[in-house]
Amino acid sequence: MMRRQPIVSPARRAAALTTAIGAMLLATSASAVNYPVTPQQRGTAQQVAQAGVPLSELAANAPDSYTVKRGDTLWAISSLFLKSPWRWPELWGMNLEQIRNPHLIYPGQILYLDKTGGRARLRVGQAIGPDGSVKLSPRVRSSGLGDGAIPSIPFHLIEPFLTEAVIFPANELETAPRIVGTQEGRVVLAKGERAYVRGEIAPQREFRIFREPKALRDPSTKEVLGYEATYVGAAEYVRPGETRNGADGKPEIVPATFTVTAAKLEAGVGDRLAPMPAREFSNYAPHAPQGAVGGQIVSIYGDGLTAGQNQIVALNKGSADGLERGHVLALWSTGEQMIDKTDPSRPTIKLPDERHGMLFVFRVFDRMSYALILSVQNPVKPGDRFTQP
Repeated sequence: MMRRQPIVSPARRAAALTTAIGAMLLATSASAVNYPVTPQQRGTAQQVAQAGVPLSELAANAPDSYTVKRGDTLWAISSLFLKSPWRWPELWGMNLEQIRNPHLIYPGQILYLDKTGGRARLRVGQAIGPDGSVKLSPRVRSSGLGDGAIPSIPFHLIEPFLTEAVIFPANELETAPRIVGTQEGRVVLAKGERAYVRGEIAPQREFRIFREPKALRDPSTKEVLGYEATYVGAAEYVRPGETRNGADGKPEIVPATFTVTAAKLEAGVGDRLAPMPAREFSNYAPHAPQGAVGGQIVSIYGDGLTAGQNQIVALNKGSADGLERGHVLALWSTGEQMIDKTDPSRPTIKLPDERHGMLFVFRVFDRMSYALILSVQNPVKPGDRFTQP
């Protein structure tokens, strides 16, 4: 039961907040199971989480308190308090389970920076009166983004990719249901028009329409890691097809009927259908991988040659390699090879790689992932490296 707290000194407020958050951590850790890490990694992470971060890790102008505003993101607030924003879980005192089901933060809440014992921790409260009294919130609220909690990153930048962008482990679309005819023989289909489909149709109502799957290859080994198809739109199942006897007594094939419900591109004969998945997005806290991670950019989404801030890239690592949603990665530009003209022997030298940006992993497949470019200094291109931050 929450109650009003009188104005107290910073030290006493920090002590009260520490007690509250301690209760929360104990309650949460009791239900945590099946961590995808080794027991040694788990123990280390738990110790670090409870310790907070050294004061030296705080940003130069980190405020003592901050009122959350509509439009904020966890990443932006992390950058306000920390030199290394991916250390957000440590600043919060999160254990591993809470990273995957983080404290949800809402507009109007006040974040307090507790700097006791030579380390920093972030606490949440809410002003409830003109006298400055504060209501503490020791409970973790865990629910979807629809209730007004601020997201990890700008949600509008990745929302379309949660259903539109998909990497198939094999070229499943070769045998997927296909559009074989259009209403009144139209060459292309727009929203609201009928599409006639043949193939094995899954027992559900909503489908995505795809075109031209392309193989995504590892930049170094050239191995095919998956297949990415161009998203065309969405369609709704209307009625089943059938095979019946025609007027002449011969078998007559009648395709299934669909209605195009969304069209990013114009759909047409030959396009393939795949079931619409449930939209998946967990509001994972920004955090660094537990161990060493390294890989390369496979492609720029949308067939671009280079990418900049707020664009999507495909990575050659996935869940099988330890990547998970919420991971923050460092981007590196490859140093070019050149002739050292100052040396009489004219040797070929390679300039060092330079770190020049950050990635946020938001969707993970078995062997590949999609990531949002959070910041970048130079254009990002396929083959560029990424590592743990």
